[in-house]
Amino acid sequence: MDQRLPLLRKSRKWVWLVLFGLLILSFILSLTLGSVAIPLKEVIRIVGGAKVTFNNWGVIVLDYRLPKAIVAALAGAALSVAGLQMQTLFKNPLADPFILGISSGANLGAAIVILAVNGSGVHFLSKLGNLGNFSLTIAASAGAFLVFLIILLIARRVHLTTLLITGVLVGYIVNALVRILIQAAMPEAVQAYLSWTFGSFSGIAWPEMKFFAPTLILTLFVSVFTIRPLNALLLGESYARSLGVDPKTVRWLLIINASVMTGVVTAYCGLIGFIGMAVPHLCRSLFATSDHNTILPACVITGAIIAIFADLVAQVIGGGFMLPLNSVTSILGGPIILMVLLKKRNLSRAFDQ
Repeated sequence: MDQRLPLLRKSRKWVWLVLFGLLILSFILSLTLGSVAIPLKEVIRIVGGAKVTFNNWGVIVLDYRLPKAIVAALAGAALSVAGLQMQTLFKNPLADPFILGISSGANLGAAIVILAVNGSGVHFLSKLGNLGNFSLTIAASAGAFLVFLIILLIARRVHLTTLLITGVLVGYIVNALVRILIQAAMPEAVQAYLSWTFGSFSGIAWPEMKFFAPTLILTLFVSVFTIRPLNALLLGESYARSLGVDPKTVRWLLIINASVMTGVVTAYCGLIGFIGMAVPHLCRSLFATSDHNTILPACVITGAIIAIFADLVAQVIGGGFMLPLNSVTSILGGPIILMVLLKKRNLSRAFDQ
């Protein structure tokens, strides 16, 4: 027996404790910090249902910060797990949740609504208020679903490598269409569209949460059943078949599960980059393993932490305005990927532990 195993297990317990502590800390900070600092004691009273001296504190915490923190946690967890599934499926350390082009479909749907009719779409949405936001979400969801159907049809006929290339090409084609819409749109419509692409966890109120949260919770639950197949795929399709795992069925399950998570997050939150690519690598490095029994739950927690902290950075450092969330996640995620990959001799060994 390897004498390092007891020490490794002990160190992993500490990593788990630190992660849970950071998750709790990040959630608390998300409720207390912002343009208005609210004491933790008052936050606890508000969440507990007690009346507070300043009524606007209750509105800020319950109607704005609490749903935003929940959205950030679920979105970060979903993107991280989807990224992990895609990296293992394609055996590509640079794969992310957007690799199949699902987010590009959501991008096109949002662009059509915002940039429609030479920019009049933005005026229409502003007049509709919350209904306009809902219409934007529906359009983005429809675009993601359309690309999802195309990918499913192609996946039935081609090899994984061809599917990967197809996803990239679909993304290029869709982005080209978006650029054409941008060229024909009015400046204010372009600005509105760019604001959507920056990403945000604050656009979902409690009514929208009724679909957003259950869908992501369900897909995260389904992801638990992919742990054994994912571990089998690490050693190749032949080995997976010897364990009774059907690679074709697993491929379908992973593509559907990851696509739903990616499509829902993108439709509701905009484009949130780098979390899905960086977090799986960070978790493999923290736990020194590629075992999905450890890495998948670690991705759920770590993804939630990074998403909440990224939102805090975007809000607190931005001061009077919000920094683009997508830029913040890129700044946080880029160095993580670079650090992990530089420790490897080459990209082909990115999954070796």
